[in-house]
Formats: sequence, structure tokens, C-alpha cells
Amino acid sequence: MSLSSRSAAANLDSHATGYLLLFALGLCWGLNWPAMKLAVAVMPIWDFRAACLICGAAVTLGLARANGSSLRVPRQELLPLFLCACFNIVGWQILTAYALTLMDAGRASILAFTMPLWASILSIFLLKERLDAYRIFGLFFGLSGLAVLVVPELQAIAAAPLGVLAILGAAVSWALGTVLMKRFTWSISTTALAGWQLLVAAGFVTSGALLLDREAGWAEHWSLGEIAASFYAITIAMGFGHWAWFRIVRIFPAPVAAIGSMLVPIIGVFSSGLLLGEAIGLSELLAMLLVTTGLFFVLVLPGLRAQRR
Repeated sequence: MSLSSRSAAANLDSHATGYLLLFALGLCWGLNWPAMKLAVAVMPIWDFRAACLICGAAVTLGLARANGSSLRVPRQELLPLFLCACFNIVGWQILTAYALTLMDAGRASILAFTMPLWASILSIFLLKERLDAYRIFGLFFGLSGLAVLVVPELQAIAAAPLGVLAILGAAVSWALGTVLMKRFTWSISTTALAGWQLLVAAGFVTSGALLLDREAGWAEHWSLGEIAASFYAITIAMGFGHWAWFRIVRIFPAPVAAIGSMLVPIIGVFSSGLLLGEAIGLSELLAMLLVTTGLFFVLVLPGLRAQRR
């Protein structure tokens, strides 16, 4: 096999891994929205966020060590890691936590996933990436799907303007962190990178928990569902979810990774309907169709076109 053939095969394998991870992440973080709703019913939200980050960092760094990856961060990567952690995780965690105190989780999750729009815009200026026709159409259909969910909730959303500003700020923060991940060059493994960013974020959010959640108590009685949901959100969604996301960002261009994440709120809406009994109507079905169409434009059509050449 020629060098170019091996390179093409490796690239194809990398993209196949990326597609599987995008689907797994959609399930993982989509199911996390109803899990979080159950968890914050028995835990103060800042304590919950701190527990997620501490456990997520411990699990992820432990896996990195078990796999033989070095946990040492080169000196030149310390500042980039700190910056990415601040925007990618700290900004997201703190602003979504604040937003969830002012508005419903379902509405917050929908607005949070305007992130691909901001990531696509920021990547033009920071990464000099070009928005080709596939990405433009994917972004259009994906945001149209989210708009279908937002429009019926406009009155309720407008009633909490600070919550809206906070959740949009969280989306911009996550988008900037995603783009910065692509801008910098990393020598450490994806697992170690995820673990260190979670640990940096844990320091900030734990400080917030100590300052802001002291008067809020934990529920005395937890149902089996609340225990399972809290365990899932704190360990699996935080540990595996962030590892998968950082791996996806390394595989795909920032706008493609961001648009691929639009699967998360759709699964979140439907899993909330199945697990929490929230209503699922025509707008949810239409949104799923539009988002799926957007993903098809970004993830499938370019590959089909390349095969025909």
C-alpha cells in the first residue's frame, strides 16, 4: 500500500471513529439533561456541578494513567490548557448553572445549542476556516430545528431575560473553547487533556459552591431514580462525555464538531419525554427531522461526494 493510500485509510478510520463518537456523545449528553433535572432536585446546583467536575477529573485522569498516558503537561501548553478550560468548561458550567436557576432546563438546553452558530463564526476569524456549502446548509437546518422548539417558548423565554443572556453566554463560551482547542497544538493525550481541563474547572466551581450554596441543603430522602440519575450525570456524562468531545474536536474541524453536537438537545427532548413524562408533539418531531437533515449535510454528503471522485 502506498503512503498516500495508508494516509487516506487512516483518515477514513479516524472519521469513522468520529462519527461513532458523535452518536455516542449525542446519547450520553442527551440523556444527561433529564438526569440533571432529577439530580438538582435533591442536590444544590453548585454542589452538583462541583461533584461532576471533581469526579469527572478523577475518572478521566485515572483512565489516562491506566492506559499508560503521561499526565505531564509541557510548559508551553499550560496557558492554552488554562484558557481552554476557562471557556470550554468553567464558563459553560457557571453560566448554565446560573441560567438553570432562572428558567426551565428544557428551554435552557435548546438555547445552549446555538453553540454551533457561534463556533462557525469564531472559526472564520480565529482558524481561518471557510464555511462551505455543506456546512452552511447543515447549520441552517440544524438551527431551524432548534428554532422550531424555541418559537412556542418565546413568551416564557422572554420572561427570564437574565437567564437567556446567561445561557447564550454559556453557548458562546463553549464555542470559543472549542475553537481554541483547534487553534492550539497538543502533545498530551486526549484523555489527559480532558482530565486536566476538568480539574482546572473543578477548582473554580468548587469555590462557587462553597460561597453560594452554603444555605442550600441536600434532600434527606432520595429515590432510586434520583440516585441513578446523579451517578450517571456525575460519572458517565462528565467523564466519558468530555473525553469523547475532546476526541471529536481533534478529529473534525471545529464547525463540523459543533454542528454534530446538535444531536444532543434532540435526544435530550425525547429522553425527557420518555423518562420524565414531558410532552412530545409535532414540533419535536419536526425539529428532529430538521436537525437530522443538517447532520446529513455535514457528516454524510461530503463523504459520498468524495467517494464518487
